[in-house]
Amino acid sequence: MTSPLPSRIESVAQLEELLSEPTPLVVEMLRKIPGDILVLGVAGKMGPTLARMAKRASDAAGMKRRFIGVSRFSSAEEAAKLEMHGIETIRCDLLDEGALARLPDAPNVIFMAGRKFGATGNESLTWAMNTHLPSLVCRKFRRSRIVAFSTGNVYGLVPVAGGGSRESDVPNPVGEYAMSCLGRERMFEHFSRTLGIPTALIRLNYASEPRYGVLVDLAQKIWHAETVDLGMGWLNTIWQADANAMTLAALSHTATPPCLLNVTGPELLNVRDVCVRLGKLMNKSPRFTGAEAPTALLCNAQRAFDLLGKPRVTAEQLMVWVADWVMRGGPLLGKPTHFESRDGKF
Repeated sequence: MTSPLPSRIESVAQLEELLSEPTPLVVEMLRKIPGDILVLGVAGKMGPTLARMAKRASDAAGMKRRFIGVSRFSSAEEAAKLEMHGIETIRCDLLDEGALARLPDAPNVIFMAGRKFGATGNESLTWAMNTHLPSLVCRKFRRSRIVAFSTGNVYGLVPVAGGGSRESDVPNPVGEYAMSCLGRERMFEHFSRTLGIPTALIRLNYASEPRYGVLVDLAQKIWHAETVDLGMGWLNTIWQADANAMTLAALSHTATPPCLLNVTGPELLNVRDVCVRLGKLMNKSPRFTGAEAPTALLCNAQRAFDLLGKPRVTAEQLMVWVADWVMRGGPLLGKPTHFESRDGKF
């Protein structure tokens, strides 16, 4: 049983406990999957709580295994926190082929490394991280099952009336970041087919929690009386803990060729309506400019819900938590999503 959801999130410690709490489905699926779990790019926004969730789920399932987090670890504090929770850490520049080759083998690999922000102006590094690195990882971990993060950006802008892109839709990426992410997928697909690597690709649309995410971006604009551009008038988002749980559950659904899974919340959220709701929660009046375009970056995640379980936290609950956190001046990660970009430049 998972704990009841709180009416508000009081502290970072409580937040990270919530973000790393496994669902019964994750516990059951990890009970059936033997072997160590290695997370590449663990020090990003989602990695630390995903690694902790894997550890907590395995402990609940009575499974003994190693948990290894790999990253450059620019913050020694982040590595220490992971170690405190039973996750071994290894500092590694993954583009250093010698260092990558020295990493321990593991039957289960979660690939979270990648580059988005700052892609414009340093396109070559973006392509190296998003497209070249997956080929190196596949050769190194050819005997593993791999769950790799991708993005809903590979679909491009689609009509809102269609209800969001599905896994069977033909990708149509806009901009070099999205194109490089499709390149990442193609590399994992190629090596899955040629080397027989069971793989799942997670096309994620905007994991959120009170310190970052599309709802935090909007709440901050409202709180600080900044204007919200309605050009990108619709969005998806998902509570980060639900995205963590679905990602870990995907270890049970790796396949050759890769299993494609959209991971996001079930709601198609109108930006104007979201801002009005956040404004009401914060006793602020949102200010708008522009008008909603008939297209947006949207995904339909029904297939993932059927295989990996439905999200536990609704968009309404997320808005309540985010509004309260922003009003109280809770710490933020300072990493805006730039979800409003329609030209693919990040």
